[in-house]
Amino acid sequence: MLTFALAALVLIMIPGPDQALITRNALVGGRAAGLWTTLGGMLGLSVHVSAASLGVSSLLLASATAFTVLKAVGTVYLIWMGIATFRSARSAGQDGAVDGIGAAKTGPTCVRQGFLSNALNPKVALFFVTFLPQFLPTTGHTLGRALLLSAEFVVLYLLWFGLYTVTVDRFGAVLRRPRVRSRIEYVTGALLIGFGLRLALMH
Repeated sequence: MLTFALAALVLIMIPGPDQALITRNALVGGRAAGLWTTLGGMLGLSVHVSAASLGVSSLLLASATAFTVLKAVGTVYLIWMGIATFRSARSAGQDGAVDGIGAAKTGPTCVRQGFLSNALNPKVALFFVTFLPQFLPTTGHTLGRALLLSAEFVVLYLLWFGLYTVTVDRFGAVLRRPRVRSRIEYVTGALLIGFGLRLALMH
């Protein structure tokens, strides 16, 4: 359990589209927006860990059509979010205003963005299909163990990004200055588009 927790924490800390969204929403909407986005990411993650534990993800990866459809939807979503973030960055740089599409100030919007960034990412499904089995017993019933490890991963995700959100919000006075925030959002938009393009090229 400890080895899995350490390995999972390292993997959670690797930058990805969910971290980019959490950072962006925490800067724009404050701590609450970042935490709502984290909750959405956790729910999206839960879809994949549950599917991997039950063996459903293996069916997804075995079907080229299903994998391609999910990859295409995920790519479009990430690129759309990147473009929306660019629009918000331009508004922030001009007059400190926040674009309505990119703002994500409301809880449901933040949850939806976090959920979709993980739920529509087939790389997350691939990760759990290849990573989780390494910590399961080779004989006997593995479902209970798989669900327990999956729950551990989800809790670690929630704790890490909860702490990350609080840290971002703590330095919010500096990071939310129009010029600084505009630059951060430009970088975040570029990262989201980059993640989308990487996903599009995934085989």
